[in-house]
Amino acid sequence: MPQSRTLSAGTVDEQQAAPPEPATPAPPEPPTAHAPTWWVWLAAWPVTAVFVLSNAATPLYVLWQRDIGFSKGTLTVVFASYIVGLLGSLLVSGVVSDRLGRKSVLLPALALALAACAIFATATTVAALIFARLFTGIAVGAVVSAGMAAVTDVAGPERKRLAALLASCAMVFGAGLGPLLAGLLSETLPAPTATVFVVEAVLLFTAVLAVLRMPVRRPAAPGKGAWVRVPGVPNGNGIHLTLGIAVFAPGITATSFVLSLGPTLLTELLGTTSRIVAGAMAFVMFLAATGVQFAVRKLPRRTILTAGAISTILGMAALIAAVQASSVVLLVGSALLAGAGQGMGQLGGLSLLNSTVPAQRLAEANAALNVGGYIPAGLLPVSTGYLMDAVGLPTGATLFGTVLMGLAVVGGLVVLSGHRRVPEPV
Repeated sequence: MPQSRTLSAGTVDEQQAAPPEPATPAPPEPPTAHAPTWWVWLAAWPVTAVFVLSNAATPLYVLWQRDIGFSKGTLTVVFASYIVGLLGSLLVSGVVSDRLGRKSVLLPALALALAACAIFATATTVAALIFARLFTGIAVGAVVSAGMAAVTDVAGPERKRLAALLASCAMVFGAGLGPLLAGLLSETLPAPTATVFVVEAVLLFTAVLAVLRMPVRRPAAPGKGAWVRVPGVPNGNGIHLTLGIAVFAPGITATSFVLSLGPTLLTELLGTTSRIVAGAMAFVMFLAATGVQFAVRKLPRRTILTAGAISTILGMAALIAAVQASSVVLLVGSALLAGAGQGMGQLGGLSLLNSTVPAQRLAEANAALNVGGYIPAGLLPVSTGYLMDAVGLPTGATLFGTVLMGLAVVGGLVVLSGHRRVPEPV
């Protein structure tokens, strides 16, 4: 029986009515299944480079406040512009990446990150800071969807767990390295608000070179549906996304609190305004997030998620104790536990999605995981900042810790209840 196809005008015999179709062009880049392992590591570098930028400005706001002159409320707007850019990017970057390819999203994102560096380095107005943070958020949204999916593509189906580990560690290590570099460079070198971003621009340029040479190819066929939409996962993968968000969201909210209000807590508890100390605390927090992922990488995924929820619960208990006892040791312990909680929640969530979601929807699935995490991570710390202004630092921090501890408990229960219904992916 001759083959046929359906056209807009009806069905015709392909051999008789249709002209021969041109040969399918070869993919622009070679398959990625057999890329050497060093390429899997290098594919994670753009994620690290952009996340260095994501928190590099944190220790410098006190300098901009002094030089430009703006209130704490205005500073909150600057922080919020990052979340706006990030969430807006997540609405489109995952879908575009799955349809047009990883490089089609990563290269424009890196260009925006470089533009953000230039704006930060020359900023003399609040508007400049807002635009720089907005561009940074857009770039971060792109790398947590397309960048992390690119690591999985380069790794191939045989190394999905390695890909999830490296992509997750690249994110948290970069997030911690940014404030440490900013604190050190701004305290030891001239032009503190410019030098940091010159160094970061060099890092981003090397990431551009890595993306240009990255052995990934365009998708074989375009996807369906709207280009701009709330990211989601295919039918049947909703439980995997839910398990990831249940632990990742409280974890990243805890680390966001340390990033945004940690310097204030240090000032109250230690009486220091050192940018190096504030940057170092953020660095060790994310160093814990990186190290714990290597330590637990061979455990079952639901064990990793359960441990992540417990770590966040303990971290919030330590935070409450720290502010009540004015203890710097407990505050640092809280930061370490928060970092471990985010690291394990992130690794468990990414690993579940990597092992169950098809490649043509993976970047969108990564975006969905991060939307679920970043919404509370943006709202709760900012709300707590205003709450502290109204009721005082100890009461505000205690309320935040109590609420987040409750969310982490719920997340742990969700993971435990899903244990019997969701088989451990291979």
